[in-house]
Amino acid sequence: MDDLEHLLPEHREEAKRSNEERIRITRVDRWISYARAEVVLARMRELVSYPPHDRMPALLLYGATGMGKTKILRKFTRNHPSSFDHQAGITRMQVISMQMPPEPDERSFWAELLDALGSPINYGHTSLMMRRTARELLRFVEAKLLIIDELHALLAGSHRQQQILLNTLRLLASDLKLPLILAGTADAKRALMTDRQLADRFEAVELPPWRNDEAYSRLLASYVAVLPLRRRSDLTSSPVRKALLDHTQGITVRLVRAIENLAIEAIRPGRECINQESLQALGTFPPLLSMEERSSALA
Repeated sequence: MDDLEHLLPEHREEAKRSNEERIRITRVDRWISYARAEVVLARMRELVSYPPHDRMPALLLYGATGMGKTKILRKFTRNHPSSFDHQAGITRMQVISMQMPPEPDERSFWAELLDALGSPINYGHTSLMMRRTARELLRFVEAKLLIIDELHALLAGSHRQQQILLNTLRLLASDLKLPLILAGTADAKRALMTDRQLADRFEAVELPPWRNDEAYSRLLASYVAVLPLRRRSDLTSSPVRKALLDHTQGITVRLVRAIENLAIEAIRPGRECINQESLQALGTFPPLLSMEERSSALA
């Protein structure tokens, strides 16, 4: 219990708690930084302070489901919370975050945006009235950046609906001089490419599946330093790295789930670390549905 040098100082006390508490801590949702995520966050910080231009820059973050796009967006939003201006008596909201509605039509889009702005929605209003209200509120709260997640949902609409929503995005960027951050799967990129004029505004950053390289090794080392295990894990050893990568196909959400399950299996019997022996348990964990589908396709 005295030798916890493998853990960051702020996590050493956690390793001294009971098994039940440590299992709960292991399951807590946590932010683990990595190089590509920091590049995206740095660019987003630049955009939130970008001066008004006729053609505002924008960013598309895309990748396979489970690669951590939403987690990056939430991290950025947490770092830029709204604040109440007591002198003026109004709430300032630099960053507005919303999702593309599952039924992607113009009215649903404005309803989602108004909800993100904290505005009560009058469902008797027309799309034109909701648009006017949303634009006025964006100016009123002094919005500097608009984030729209799940952009690929746009493709669920008809061609006409897609074009209307793409025109809506252009309106927000041009009329309000507002940088846009859009995120979604590769389908999101395909949706934007149907409007070449709009696509020319966007920088595109992909979150590809992890490969067995130095960046992947650093990610695993970060988990060694925060998991409440009392012995140093061998996550960065070659056999463990490869086994985890093969098991998860490099998808972040699968990788995180596997590491959490292995950590819990290490706590319960008192092994207190993840090593090559631990890998035998990988086959006993219920796979995520996406992993089952891929296994069936390869069979």
